[in-house]
Formats: sequence, structure tokens, C-alpha cells
Amino acid sequence: VPRGVEDNKGNLYIAKTSPPNVSKAYSEQYRNDFSRFLRFRSEEMITEGRMLLTFIGRSITDPTSKDCCTIWDLFTKSLLDLVAEGLVCESDVDSFNVPYYYPCKEEVREIIEKEGSFVLNKLEIFKVNWDFEDDVCNENFVLEKSKSGRNVANCIRAITESMIASHFGDTIIDDLFSRFAQHVGEHLSCEKTKYYVTIVVSMTMK
Repeated sequence: VPRGVEDNKGNLYIAKTSPPNVSKAYSEQYRNDFSRFLRFRSEEMITEGRMLLTFIGRSITDPTSKDCCTIWDLFTKSLLDLVAEGLVCESDVDSFNVPYYYPCKEEVREIIEKEGSFVLNKLEIFKVNWDFEDDVCNENFVLEKSKSGRNVANCIRAITESMIASHFGDTIIDDLFSRFAQHVGEHLSCEKTKYYVTIVVSMTMK
């Protein structure tokens, strides 16, 4: 988590209601981290060695775009449900921010070119459904919002549970992700924003 996001009250990540400095802090932290990653990898690779990276990003330059923020907005909503019921302290939500950043392809390209260790061969983006069982190519597919909500919640739980338990305690985990699954299911049943934007980068060591 970058420094300087302490005033990101009521949000776990960059959101429409976040102060401008929050987006700046996340972006600068990512630039620093990704630049160091490239430099360290370059020390391990031979000339003309190839590296392929794939990671979650966003489709447009706006860091508050739905395709990277919606999932965390729903997660925040689930935590605030517990706050309303007295199961979680609001101050604990205010002091928690996720250590992730969703770059756009323009940022990725700029960092690779500025760091200078690699030649960028290809940079592409594609979309992956939140729910791995959601088959858009199947005309007979019928969304089961409760099942889809659980599928997505289980994926997010796999990468966040240890952090959530460390910050909030492990007694809320099952209840939190149950509520999150409900919110996600409702979202999937009525909103078009239901994709992860994946960035794929192919590079050659100079």
C-alpha cells in the first residue's frame, strides 16, 4: 500500500470519492515497483532473452474506471454492511487499503520504455469474465446470480483472506464473503461491468 492514502476514508482502493492524491500515490508506487521489477529481471536474463507477463489492468486511462474499481466498491459495501451492524469498526475500514494497482496499457508501455532494459514486442489487452463459468458464447447460458456471486467471492477470498483476517480478525471472514457474494450476484444480474481487463506484455532483453 502506498504512503499518502490515509485520507481515503470509506474506500479500500481508488474510488470516485477518493481524494486526488490517492490515485497519484497508487500510480507512483506502481511506477516505482514495476520499474524495479524490470531492472531486477534484466540482471537475471541473457541478451535477447524473452519475458512474457500477464496481469490485471484497466482499459482506459481513468484510474476510477468501473473495470478496475467496481469489484472493490462492492467489497467496501460488504464491509460497511458489517459496520452498520456493529460487527466491524468504521475506523478499521478507513485505515485499510488494498495493496493492488490496475495499470492501463499506456502506463505499462511508458514504464517499460523509460526503464530501458527491454524492447517491447507486443502489448495487448483482453477481457475475462469475473465468473469463470459465465459463457458469453453459449446462447443457452443462464446466469445464476447466487452461484456466480459465490464464484467471484471465492476468487477474491483466495487473494485477500489473509490480509482481511490480519486487519479485521478472522471471525468476520465467512459473513463478509457471504455478503460480498450477494452484492456481486446482484451486480452481475443487472450491470454490464463484469470483466477483468487483462494486460499481456511480450518483451525482449536488450
